[in-house]
Amino acid sequence: MILGAAAVFSIAGALVKGLGGELPLAQVVLCRNLFAIPALLPLLWQAGGLGALRARRPWLHVFRMVTGLTGMVGAFYGYAVLPFAMVTALGFTMPLFLTLLSVPLLGERVGARRGAAVLAGFGGVLLMAMPGGGGEAHLAGVLMVLLGAVAWALSMITIRRMGDAGESNATIVLWFALGATLVSGLASLPVWVAPTPVQWLMLVGTGVVSALAQVMMTEAYRRGEATLLAPFEYSAILWTTGLGVVVWGELPDGWDAAGIAVLVASGLYIWYREVTLGLKR
Repeated sequence: MILGAAAVFSIAGALVKGLGGELPLAQVVLCRNLFAIPALLPLLWQAGGLGALRARRPWLHVFRMVTGLTGMVGAFYGYAVLPFAMVTALGFTMPLFLTLLSVPLLGERVGARRGAAVLAGFGGVLLMAMPGGGGEAHLAGVLMVLLGAVAWALSMITIRRMGDAGESNATIVLWFALGATLVSGLASLPVWVAPTPVQWLMLVGTGVVSALAQVMMTEAYRRGEATLLAPFEYSAILWTTGLGVVVWGELPDGWDAAGIAVLVASGLYIWYREVTLGLKR
């Protein structure tokens, strides 16, 4: 589920970047959530109809909506002002934040070796983010993506808590889509810009593709241990690097390649340690 979600989210990110920042951010976020709802209706039907919307932990849904929406805004802003590969690199701090936050919030154990691997992963992210320039817009983009990464990590932990409380995948995903649509819809009203036909297609595609990825991601974190799942999200670097090269001609430089190597190595080591500890238990 995590591997598939990483690939599909990369396609959704490419569609958002393809819009080129020509539409207001709130409007893009609205369409991403609004057009995801029809794609999620089969999930609602499979879960038993409208009864699946009955939430057992309403305030957890509110917190998940706020953090998930913040993560989405941070990433979408980054796509508009930063290279695709750099947004992806900064986004990889999310699994690292997730591993750290899972200790106090989920009670999971992260030993010294995995802790060192997390620090190495942050070093890899810094290597990929080293190229300077771009002025205030560049700095704002970096900070927004990092803020989104922290928020998205909190969102994943909240999903795990809701899963432990018995919330279904359909309930978690649909309440987020409905809440995010309402909030972003209100924010987009004063800044609405009429999209072109091509932009409409891209906006619809973003919503449908993101819905599929969100279902896969939510199901994975609802069932699995956060520290075990997080490293597999690094597979997205293969997809985003390839898309960056083919679509925008963004060839990774030496720092990017070094950062990718460090991130992949740290992620694989975290996975190795988790599997080894699981076998011992």
